Amino acid sequence: MRYRRLIDQLRQQRWMAIGIDLVIVVVGVFIGIQVANWNQSLADERLGRAYAERLGADLERDLASRRVLVAYYRAVLDSVERTDALLAEPASDPKALVIAAYRASELNYRAASRATWDEIVSSGDTGLLPRDVGRTAADYFALDSARTSVDLLGASGYRQHVRSIIPLSVQKALRAGCSDVRDEGQDITGFMPDCQLDVAPETLLATAAALRAEPGVQASLRFQYSEVFSAHANITGDAIAIERALAALGRPRQ
Repeated sequence: MRYRRLIDQLRQQRWMAIGIDLVIVVVGVFIGIQVANWNQSLADERLGRAYAERLGADLERDLASRRVLVAYYRAVLDSVERTDALLAEPASDPKALVIAAYRASELNYRAASRATWDEIVSSGDTGLLPRDVGRTAADYFALDSARTSVDLLGASGYRQHVRSIIPLSVQKALRAGCSDVRDEGQDITGFMPDCQLDVAPETLLATAAALRAEPGVQASLRFQYSEVFSAHANITGDAIAIERALAALGRPRQ
């Protein structure tokens, strides 16, 4: 309607009215653009808050799981060192050696909660997150250290040596009374604190002797130490990256 009136005014050369109408049109377009931008800004702000809330929940869950893994691999590393000491002492307790040698071959894994982060990245919306969150979260999600660690440890020569030597009956007894503790979701939370190994003394003595007699065990144990140490260090680094991301999100440190 206003454009039709403007055309009529041009035909009649009513310049003052034309100027006023042009100003009204320009102002109207400007206000429309500003309102659209404002609405988009509000929508982006709401989306950013939703992303931050979801990402924060994922990271808190992952921080808890990474702390479990850090403690677990610290225990495995302790078992590696204890096995080395027990192998070096010919008169060491056979039961202690079998338990330590087996635990030194254990591994654990918990997947990262990356669905929200992948959605944010694929949508190109990392800029909607609070400052520094994108960088710190990217540091964490760039590499799945827990997956890399469990793959390397699962294929380790030490694990293969030890589990080839220890009889199946002893391994089953270790699993039943001396191995992992699991939560209701069957995630491993640590080792059984009260180790109960129901195995005949003569079987333990023979198993310990077999572990001592195999030169590959002690040689591969030295490399196992390096692999477990790296797993512990890398997952500790993941936990630190998560803590930084949570701090950037303004979430209190747990």
